[in-house]
Amino acid sequence: MARRRSSSSSSSTGNTTASSTPRNRTPQAVRIRRRTFGDFVKAFLAFVALAVLVVGVPGALAVAVGWPLPSGMPELGWLQRPITTGTFLNILTVIVWFAWAQFTACVLVEIKAAVSGIGVPGRVPGAGPSQLLARQLVAALLLVGATAASLTPGLSQLGHSLEGNQRGSVAAAEQTPGGGLFAQQQEQAASTAAALAEQATHAAAHADAGGGSAQTGDTKYYRIQPPEGRHHDSLWEIAERHLGDGRRYKEIFELNKDRVQPDGSKLSEASLIRPGWIMEMPGDARGGDLVEMPETSGGSAAQQQLHDYAKAGGDHAGGGSGHAQGGGTGAGRVSLPEQRPAPDRPGHQQQTQAGSAEEGFGLPEALVGAPLLAAGLLGALGRRRRQALWQSAFGAVSGRRGMEPPTPTGDAANAQDALLVGADPEGVRLLDRSLRGLAASLAAESRPLPTVYATWLGNNGDLHLQLAQPSGNPPAPWQLGQDPTFWMLARTDAERYEDVDAAAPYPGLVSLGTMDDSRLLLNLESVPGLVSLSGSETDRAAVFASVAAELATNGWSDRMTITLVGFGEDLTPLAPNRLRHLDGIDDLLETMEAETRQRRGALGAAGHDSVLTGRTGPAQHTRWAPHLVLLAAEPSADEAMKLAELAADAGRLGIGYLVGTASGDLPGAAWEMEITGEGKLLAPLLGLELDAQLLPVPLQRAVVELFVDSDPDRDPQGPTTTPPFLVDISEQGRPAVYARLVGPYEIIGLETPDGDRSALLHEALALLLLHREGVHPRVLSSALWPRGVTDDVREALLDRLRTWLGTDPDGSPRLTTDATGRLTLAKSVVSDLDVLRSLYHEATQGRGVDSRVVRGRLLTDALVLVRGPLLADRPEGRYRWLTHEIVDAQLPLLVADIGLALSEFHLVKDRAEKAIEALGAALNSAPADERLWHELLRATHATGDAARLQALAADLVARSGSRGLPPRTEALLDELLPTWRESVAAVG
Repeated sequence: MARRRSSSSSSSTGNTTASSTPRNRTPQAVRIRRRTFGDFVKAFLAFVALAVLVVGVPGALAVAVGWPLPSGMPELGWLQRPITTGTFLNILTVIVWFAWAQFTACVLVEIKAAVSGIGVPGRVPGAGPSQLLARQLVAALLLVGATAASLTPGLSQLGHSLEGNQRGSVAAAEQTPGGGLFAQQQEQAASTAAALAEQATHAAAHADAGGGSAQTGDTKYYRIQPPEGRHHDSLWEIAERHLGDGRRYKEIFELNKDRVQPDGSKLSEASLIRPGWIMEMPGDARGGDLVEMPETSGGSAAQQQLHDYAKAGGDHAGGGSGHAQGGGTGAGRVSLPEQRPAPDRPGHQQQTQAGSAEEGFGLPEALVGAPLLAAGLLGALGRRRRQALWQSAFGAVSGRRGMEPPTPTGDAANAQDALLVGADPEGVRLLDRSLRGLAASLAAESRPLPTVYATWLGNNGDLHLQLAQPSGNPPAPWQLGQDPTFWMLARTDAERYEDVDAAAPYPGLVSLGTMDDSRLLLNLESVPGLVSLSGSETDRAAVFASVAAELATNGWSDRMTITLVGFGEDLTPLAPNRLRHLDGIDDLLETMEAETRQRRGALGAAGHDSVLTGRTGPAQHTRWAPHLVLLAAEPSADEAMKLAELAADAGRLGIGYLVGTASGDLPGAAWEMEITGEGKLLAPLLGLELDAQLLPVPLQRAVVELFVDSDPDRDPQGPTTTPPFLVDISEQGRPAVYARLVGPYEIIGLETPDGDRSALLHEALALLLLHREGVHPRVLSSALWPRGVTDDVREALLDRLRTWLGTDPDGSPRLTTDATGRLTLAKSVVSDLDVLRSLYHEATQGRGVDSRVVRGRLLTDALVLVRGPLLADRPEGRYRWLTHEIVDAQLPLLVADIGLALSEFHLVKDRAEKAIEALGAALNSAPADERLWHELLRATHATGDAARLQALAADLVARSGSRGLPPRTEALLDELLPTWRESVAAVG
């Protein structure tokens, strides 16, 4: 892969300013770790405070009060003595002694954790404020030493959880060849030196294996430095300091991969390096930390190691890919997730190339290549349109109806087509069922949910979970990956999962991008601190919008709150119940401080150590929804420190923070990422180089327009909508091709095509008939072949479809392409649904408005067309695209409106039996429409037959089951049949 450089980097001299280079772990971090005079003052004051609290308090108690407890066993009469001032003081003294003992225990725990480097320690029971004070004092005291490194997790320590009971280091979750994820290798300088001395002879055994790649005398080397404070050495920083561009870390990696190091191990992943290792550097490396090859192998142990390493340079030539092979993985390391070959199925090639929008079709690439985001947006849009449809039908005033949603145009139409092409609802369903099934299995075994940092969706459909630490064997059908920190589920096993009654275990997962055809979902909720995102403001905004849109609409979450700060006020229509916008960082800090306190208290009261524990068991559906904060406005230094303090315990509380920064230098950031102008999401220290998932501003506006136009509360006084295609219902308007869709599918006017393509041609025609405004060719192909298809197969089908439909008498084809490239049908090709809509429209807004006779005839003709549900006999496994349509909700409402209008027509003339007949016909297609039952009750009451009305009431009660009758139905029965409760009880 060609090396990318920033625009201001120089390949020859490396004279690149710090401001122009990408920042993840920048040289500024190295300068920050120098101790100031203020640090020493803080350390001295912390020492004084600790001395007073740990030594002074017990001394003062012993001198001033003495031993407060009785010297012997108290007698019974002691309980009857009056409480004196001395007794009261003794009780207070005992309380102070207990408080001192608790605080002293906190100090010892914090010192042990800081010195040993195990991260944040476990909690001392009931010592929240005391342990926080002890932690701050110990941190200030140790600030001037390297042992403070373990007090706050940095990027190289991101595997250490902030929960005290997590001990192991985080393993690296890696994708297909090209990088690793969440790599960390923390070793103390003393242990490293001992290991180097012990294994120096082992390195010498490889010294004679071929000529080295170094040229003696001018090749430079660098020795990986031990950690100092929070700073750990990395190939990115080494390249930035000595080559002028951090992106050149790959050159260092290629020169040194699979070469035996002084401790006997090998460099196999760019993000896994150890103190004491030797790195051969490119020829243009500069800087005082570099050393050249000594002339002789004699001398110091360090010189001998350099000689051994140079001679062993030829050993890495056969290393191949640089992946960890075989079984030997050291502590804190994992090999790449094993990817099985993708199944050889038709259309797979097209599916994997879905991210490249065809230039001739002009669909937005960002949505076409984001299957999970597109599926979420498409599902939410469908729910919004159904809500608007039902609200318009059941709450209609002045004859208003929302039978037809507005037809999008321009960018909104392209965005909708891109959603239809890119969406992978099956992938979302499998992901959701797999995660919930895992949670249910663990709950059945009384095992807690493991902390998951990330999920990879492989190009073969397999699912890989990257755990924060080993959590034993997963429940079947999950399997261990090649490392204990990987749990893997094959797609064939995921397809056997069914819906289970379990809470969504990892609702904070969100897509960041792809690497080698595999998609990364980062669990923002589990991040041990802040996640920073640097880059230009425009590029950061595209990432933030993509993250917000997917979190707001994804299908693997139950409930969550997403707070947007500094952007996204116009995104709230996507999910008003999930998204909220705050004006500034001050409001955010106030809100999150209160919520952090509340969640800590709630967890403690419930006896849970984290929200993951609270998502299993009896309380799983009532609490522990995540709160994810997306902060695009760059915080000040003070604000960043406050956010870092809040985020220190966020992973345990179910709160995640993604913070934008122009410089990339965010205090307290646990994970650091950068978005480039080329659409790459980089995090070198995490081993990530992704093709980022973005939602640019123009596309945001187009998507939001789709949702705003479908808002059920928009334009409440609007007129009745007009069908997109009106048919000439006169005798002269007889169509050339007539398709019956309402009921069993039949086509009149065309010969039945021969061969295996007949079913595809029928399905394609049905899709075109339901979208008279036109269908994008990519939308048509994705509907017929959800897993993708090659261009030549699609074009061959369109040719067959044109030939089958033929031409009109004037020679014009019945299938054409409009100016936007969409496929449209001629007016001579008609469906019964088109006729049904046209008849109802003509009866209520056309000639039927002024002529009662015409209205009755039109409504009767319309009801006769209804032969059952839409495409009643469609074969199983086909027509899956109907799940994205709202026609299945439109048709019952349209039939109900026709039945209601015809019933009213007859009741005006006291023809109750005719009204009942019309309502019964409508109920066959819309049995759940409450309006039809109400009108049927009124029509039956108009017959004057009380027994018939009582029987209808009993039937309604039986249909309602355990839910009972709706309140409006009960009120109507009370009005028409006051004794209905007694009669129903007697029948029961």
